[in-house]
Amino acid sequence: MLSYIKGTLAAVTQDGIVIENNGIGYDIKTPDLTGNLPPVGSSYTVYTYLYVREDMLCLYGFSSKNQLRAFKLLITVSGVGPKAAMAILSTLSVDELHFAILSDDSKTISKAPGIGPKGAKRIIIELKDKLDLEDAFETAFDVGDGEVSDDVMSLTASGLVSLGYSNSEALRAIQAVEGASGMDAETLLSEALKKLLTI
Repeated sequence: MLSYIKGTLAAVTQDGIVIENNGIGYDIKTPDLTGNLPPVGSSYTVYTYLYVREDMLCLYGFSSKNQLRAFKLLITVSGVGPKAAMAILSTLSVDELHFAILSDDSKTISKAPGIGPKGAKRIIIELKDKLDLEDAFETAFDVGDGEVSDDVMSLTASGLVSLGYSNSEALRAIQAVEGASGMDAETLLSEALKKLLTI
């Protein structure tokens, strides 16, 4: 019904934003309340999802099509409604969510408010087969100013996991290393560890 809304960011509310378009203010719930929004008064485009229930009509908005797709996938999971899906996307990026699902990392998903270990495991079980594995890994392994080879990424991630870090923590650390595409596994591991120790 509504694919996206492009207009002026009129206000930031407690749980969303107001976009003004042709004299109409759209109250949109969004996970992008920290750091991703332009200043009030700027032009802004949100990709939207209209959630309709007998006792509820709510418009959800996202900064990218990937984030909207992740929201739609999350609400297909039994026991996960829009509120829980928004909590997850407010806590994790789409890349982090994909990687956590693909690597059975329920610990990372359960960091979201209101998502316990059982709920996180259910999300992994129900969504793992629905993700496009190739696309998800390509996105997850895109680091800094180039792509880290699969061998280097795998060795570095394995080294971090063996030290007690989760797969998602390892991914975030590797992604945070500048110039990672030109490093061997030993150097990348050292630099990623420095990132983890400063977080």
